[in-house]
Amino acid sequence: VQLVESGGGLVQPGGSLRLSCAASGRLFQVYNMGWYRQVPGKGRELVARMYTSNNNNGDYADFVKGRFTISRDSAKNTLWLQMTSLKPDDTAVYYCHAVTYGSREYWGQGTQVTVSS
Repeated sequence: VQLVESGGGLVQPGGSLRLSCAASGRLFQVYNMGWYRQVPGKGRELVARMYTSNNNNGDYADFVKGRFTISRDSAKNTLWLQMTSLKPDDTAVYYCHAVTYGSREYWGQGTQVTVSS
């Protein structure tokens, strides 16, 4: 499974960005997909994820509930993260993540999101 993120950049506080994750490879093995983020000196933290076996609305970290929305288009093999009402604390490298039914994990290369005036 290969994951390639895009859509990061610089945005002012209160602004919006949409991240994309293009997935390829043995996608039938994927159990869930999601987004993590990481700031220097800290570990990666879950932002949002959703399971490929159903059309649930996704699981969200408390700090993004009501502001971020995860979605996917299985026909296009693409995962999105719509981010609104961005705060400076949302500044981080955002990673696309996939887990297979065999519990194997895959990561994208990451995309930088900077929220600053």
